[in-house]
Amino acid sequence: MSIYETLGEANIKKIVTLFYKSIADDELIRPMYPKELAPAEERLFLFLMQVFGGPTTYSDKRGHPKLRKRHFPYAIDMEARNRWMLHMRNAMAEIEMSTELEIQILEYFERAATHMMNQ
Repeated sequence: MSIYETLGEANIKKIVTLFYKSIADDELIRPMYPKELAPAEERLFLFLMQVFGGPTTYSDKRGHPKLRKRHFPYAIDMEARNRWMLHMRNAMAEIEMSTELEIQILEYFERAATHMMNQ
């Protein structure tokens, strides 16, 4: 069973919502996001649904994710990467899930966050 099927769309949405609420006042990484967070929040939600095995709405609307290319304009160093992970871990902590599922999701986020580093 996929992460999408196990975690569920509503929980993916909740993680994304909590994550964006958390970064809204973060002085380090907030400047990397657009002034209006709602569109970015929607894109992350659609992306995570797809990457976790759900509908391909993200690619249908935006094409290939090209994550590194889309993030390259921002200076992402270890501190920014770790801050992003802190916010994501905190958001995930609000969702009830098995330890196995949590590890699987965190492994994905750890790899993706490290891949975005360009400093």
